[in-house]
Amino acid sequence: MSRSGGDAAGQKTAGSTAGSALPQTEAASGAAGTNSASGSRGAQRAQGTSGAQGAHGGKGLERSLTSRHIQFIALGGCIGTGLFLGSGKSISQGGPSVILQYLLIGLVMFLFMRAIGEMLWMDPDQHTFISFIGRYLGPGWGRFSTWSYWIVLLLIGMTQLTAVSQYFVQFFALFGMDISRWGWLIQIVTLALLLAVNLISAEVFGETEFWFSLIKILLIIGIIVTGAVMVITGFQYPSVSVGGVRSPAGKASLSNLAIGGFSLAPSGMGAFLSGLQMVFFAYTLLELIGVTISETSEPRTVIPGAINQLMRRSILLYVLSLTAIMAIVPWTSFKPGPDGSYASPFVMVFEFAGIRWASALVFFVVITAAASSLSSLLYSSGRQLYQAALDSDSRLLRPMRRVSRTSVPSAAIIFSALVILVVPMIGLLPGVSDLFTLFSATASAVLLFVYMLTMAAHWKYRSSADFRPDGFVLRGYRVWDVVVIALFVFVYVAMFADRSTLLPAVLGLAWLVVFGLVCRHLGRKDEERQAREALVHEQFRQDLHASAEQASDAGKTASAGTNAAGTNATQAADNGRAEEEK
Repeated sequence: MSRSGGDAAGQKTAGSTAGSALPQTEAASGAAGTNSASGSRGAQRAQGTSGAQGAHGGKGLERSLTSRHIQFIALGGCIGTGLFLGSGKSISQGGPSVILQYLLIGLVMFLFMRAIGEMLWMDPDQHTFISFIGRYLGPGWGRFSTWSYWIVLLLIGMTQLTAVSQYFVQFFALFGMDISRWGWLIQIVTLALLLAVNLISAEVFGETEFWFSLIKILLIIGIIVTGAVMVITGFQYPSVSVGGVRSPAGKASLSNLAIGGFSLAPSGMGAFLSGLQMVFFAYTLLELIGVTISETSEPRTVIPGAINQLMRRSILLYVLSLTAIMAIVPWTSFKPGPDGSYASPFVMVFEFAGIRWASALVFFVVITAAASSLSSLLYSSGRQLYQAALDSDSRLLRPMRRVSRTSVPSAAIIFSALVILVVPMIGLLPGVSDLFTLFSATASAVLLFVYMLTMAAHWKYRSSADFRPDGFVLRGYRVWDVVVIALFVFVYVAMFADRSTLLPAVLGLAWLVVFGLVCRHLGRKDEERQAREALVHEQFRQDLHASAEQASDAGKTASAGTNAAGTNATQAADNGRAEEEK
């Protein structure tokens, strides 16, 4: 990393580059009447509290992250436990077509990230990409997206905290140790440690996240290399039992991908749609890169390369690892165990390769994966709440604007962590944990609405006066924006076809309607208040101008009188001297 993201030259470049866009943006938006509470006020406050100006003295966030940091922060949020433990179900339902699903969804998410990147390049001082929704779609949708996204991040953070404790229990169970009764303590200690990392500084967090993510990436690369070696050598393995399911003896070969012939939906269209949802949600939180830009040195230089490299790496990691897995373990071998769960594909590969300690290795990596995701979510939810406080005039949110001496939004991060801390208490209440699981699933549905609104904001941005043709432009946006939104809609509709996601889909719609109407009402009030403030400001300007003209006229009259009196005095003096001479 730039070991010193706070160096003066870097900060000056980042701050001036970012700041130069803001006056133009605000003036154009104000002229068009499209600025909102989360637009103009947020831009003005962000300009005053980020970048080089706020790099010292605890007055703003410091630009100390580099391209390496922000890519691994996003990868840390994206590559969670789903790939290591949950991809077995996706393979079972989609067969080899799951590779095409990952490729297709990956390309669509690349377009989504390019849209976010284009807007952030135009205004890199925003602490979250959600701000653009309020700026271009109005304060109602801005408020809806801001709070919906913050809640989604917290709910996903709660699931990751729960996962950490569960994986710790399973990891120690491999060595005959039962620590299940200490699950709540594991959660508290884990959250406290990750909170401390987030509060030290953004650079320390970025460095920690880099190493967390690197562990996950090395395991994925290990699977790819293992698969390649086994296929090249024609490795044969005996019958293996994993997770209560026995697989027959076989041989590592690419022909395993074609067992039973290729079919887009080998287990039926319902299973295919269910698998498509799981693949889509495996890519979610890549957008966390859009929360790191305001703390990145030289953001306009970093954004293009970071987004392009991030998407290439994530797509390659997913596609190559799944190809290696199915070349070793035939996709027909992925079946639910006695408890209904699927064995980890990574554990199966290592077991087939004869590496018996594979389970311990994978569970160790899974623990770091869950901790990495949780740390990224703490970082992002804190910045999201911080931006919401900057954009709001509410007195209740003013404490959330507080920034520590190390240029970290400490109050917002601590408050977000306290909300996530509800998880240990939920686990102790009977029946509540099931309700929590339902809410977490609903959060994923709400996330789709935020994604759709982000693309709609990009569409509006391209037709606004803010558009920068010399920026990180998404070519063909009229086609790609529609394609991306259409896929998001398709994924949401597919949730109704799966019994396990039907209720979350219905609850997500209910949230959109109810909370959306509330935010729209509050947004109209904001617009009316802004209109009144504008009228008062204009009246004050006119009165000030009239007063200035009156003062000018009075000054001219007084000046004329003074000049006349001066002339008379001069004449009297001349006359007096003439008399004296006589």
